[in-house]
Amino acid sequence: MSEPVKLQDRLKAEFADAPRRSADARSDGDAAHDLLRPEAPAPRAEPENHAMIRSVIGGVGLLLGALVLATGIAAGFYIAAIGLGLAGIAGAAFLLWSRRPASGIEADRDRSWERSETSEILSAIHDVLGDIVVMRALDGRILRANAVLGELTGVDDVEGRTCEALGLTFRSQAMAHRYDVDVERPAGKRIYSWHDVTVRDPASGELVVHSIARDVTEERRAEGERERARLRAEEASAAKSRLLATVSHEIRTPLSGILGMSHLIGQTRLTAEQKNYLSGMRQSGHALVQLVDDLLDFSTIEAGRFQLRPSEEPVRPMLESVVEMLSPRAHEKGIEIGSFVSPDVPGLMLYDAPRLRQVLYNVVGNAVKFTHTGGVSLETTMDRGAIVIRVTDSGPGMNAEEQARIFQEFEQTGSAAQRSGGTGLGLAISARILNEAGGGLTLESTQGKGSTFTIRMPGDPRKTAGNGGSRKGVLKGSLVFLLAPAGPASKALVRTIDALGGACHLATSVDEALDLAQGLAGRKAELTDIIVDNRLAGIFRRELADLGYFRDSRARRIYLVNPEERSGRAIGNGEGYDSWLIRPLRERSLVEVLRGRMKGIEVRDAINDNRPILKEPPQPASEPTPAAATGARILLAEDDPVNAMLVRSVLERAGHTVRHVHDYPSLVSALSGATDAGPFAADLLVTDLGMPGGDGREMIARIVQRDYGNARLPVVVLTADSRTGLREELLSAGADAVLAKPADPVVLIAEIARLALSAPA
Repeated sequence: MSEPVKLQDRLKAEFADAPRRSADARSDGDAAHDLLRPEAPAPRAEPENHAMIRSVIGGVGLLLGALVLATGIAAGFYIAAIGLGLAGIAGAAFLLWSRRPASGIEADRDRSWERSETSEILSAIHDVLGDIVVMRALDGRILRANAVLGELTGVDDVEGRTCEALGLTFRSQAMAHRYDVDVERPAGKRIYSWHDVTVRDPASGELVVHSIARDVTEERRAEGERERARLRAEEASAAKSRLLATVSHEIRTPLSGILGMSHLIGQTRLTAEQKNYLSGMRQSGHALVQLVDDLLDFSTIEAGRFQLRPSEEPVRPMLESVVEMLSPRAHEKGIEIGSFVSPDVPGLMLYDAPRLRQVLYNVVGNAVKFTHTGGVSLETTMDRGAIVIRVTDSGPGMNAEEQARIFQEFEQTGSAAQRSGGTGLGLAISARILNEAGGGLTLESTQGKGSTFTIRMPGDPRKTAGNGGSRKGVLKGSLVFLLAPAGPASKALVRTIDALGGACHLATSVDEALDLAQGLAGRKAELTDIIVDNRLAGIFRRELADLGYFRDSRARRIYLVNPEERSGRAIGNGEGYDSWLIRPLRERSLVEVLRGRMKGIEVRDAINDNRPILKEPPQPASEPTPAAATGARILLAEDDPVNAMLVRSVLERAGHTVRHVHDYPSLVSALSGATDAGPFAADLLVTDLGMPGGDGREMIARIVQRDYGNARLPVVVLTADSRTGLREELLSAGADAVLAKPADPVVLIAEIARLALSAPA
């Protein structure tokens, strides 16, 4: 039987038995008061036959009074007749008008019946729903209650008792006058949501508390399950974060040794074969570092602790550095990589440059990985204050199913060999980073024709002397002839020169070059620069160099070469070239050469700023020279012997004096001078964070506060722990620099030199 049918049957039964029902039930507020208030006795209505008799007598009295009045006047008894007539009429009128209050009594009776009916309905509804309805005095005594309370507590007569005496336990809620009430029953505890309302009782004039409560046991159990599930999820997330942090630390520690030792080996004399092996080892090590960073980024985003750290940074150098880092990988595959930056991109912007660099490295690296012919091109523009970078490749493209899952975690496309080269996290993390920044990463792809990834990163342009439209005319007046194979690199070079105010004419073959030279000669156009790609240099020398238009031209001849090929032979010697440029080009170097302010080549890697030097034949590769010695006395605290040997070697090769300790107790002894090796007046401390014998942050704070009798000395912390906010915590504790393992030797030496020079004498 359905609940509505049950309710109807119950209501019928209640009203059939209404005369015998107690008036103890009541509802919340006024309704509850009506349910529990004793009914006031209604005025008794006069029987219907009595009213009829009174009407007849009144009518007869009126007739007799009129008759007496008429007869007396006719007989001459004026005064007596008038008196008797008026008395009769008044009596009759009194009898008739005395029936008027009966209508008011009837209205009161109707209102009383309606209240009684409403009370019965509400009482029946609350009883069917199992609600508790109670009226209490201000001292807590129960004045009236419905039958539900007695059934729940097992007490027949609850009046005069308190709720606490009946075993009810009240727990306050966030809202006033609302409670959760525990009721113990043989089948188990039930929870009721209890609501109090204080009103004045019309019958007694006293303040009373009306209460209504409903069973919410199942709702509270569901809420408890949700809360326990949330706590379990948070604990699992915290455990995952701790696990990743621990794994990261344990992986980074041996990685520091691998990469550091490979750096030291690279500074020794090696054969060409050994250099190739060493290069492969270092690339594998850096790939493993990138994998660890990706896993940590993924964990941070999943835990909701991801934070952007925008700062004022230039845009073009960041883009160029990513292209340069990935260009050797592209050139090894026989493909090109080119980048065009629109002149409307400001020189300086407020944005998170490291995160955008990470996204670019993932997206462009992915494009290079899957492209086997043609190349990869980047186009950077501005759109409503956001940096927009389109990365287009000539790879195999993707079908609709692959496009739908490409941004999901641990998803990869391509052949089995290509999938084995990654984890499927790079694009997923990149998309999440851009979404967190308010931007996005989208894909357009056609199978068999390639793909285009669009990166959108919000930023805030900064006003500087180099910003604005000043770049649009820096090459005004330049007329450039470019002989290079068709591809992203030559296309980007032509677009860059044209965008900066110059004019560039591209020829990809001898026939195109001859036609172009003939057209330019016909217009008597005077070239300012001739750029020859090294892949077509032989063709230019044999078939074009002696052409009258080129032979008689006073244009600068510029040799364009890959960085991997520049040391293969004495490029350009005896061939009449005035300048060399390295592909992929940096805009600044291109402008300097084409404006005639520089004659020479670039000394380039993916880190330095590639300042050109004067034209000379390339020098043979020599061993790196250490930084100028500062003569600093450095106390090194490192528990891992391999990392200790690595850092010590790097520092000693830089001209520093190093003493090594292997744990925190030894560090304290060295600072206080109580060691077997004797006192060591350190100028600077380089310490690992996670050594045995103490807490790293506490030890750093005490060293800075000179608790061990030590002098004030700068502190450099090396740590493999990359948890969010750790660097800020260590700096606030007093550390002067925090470097992540594996520490770059160049960066480490630079920090040591900076701190040693700034330290007080």
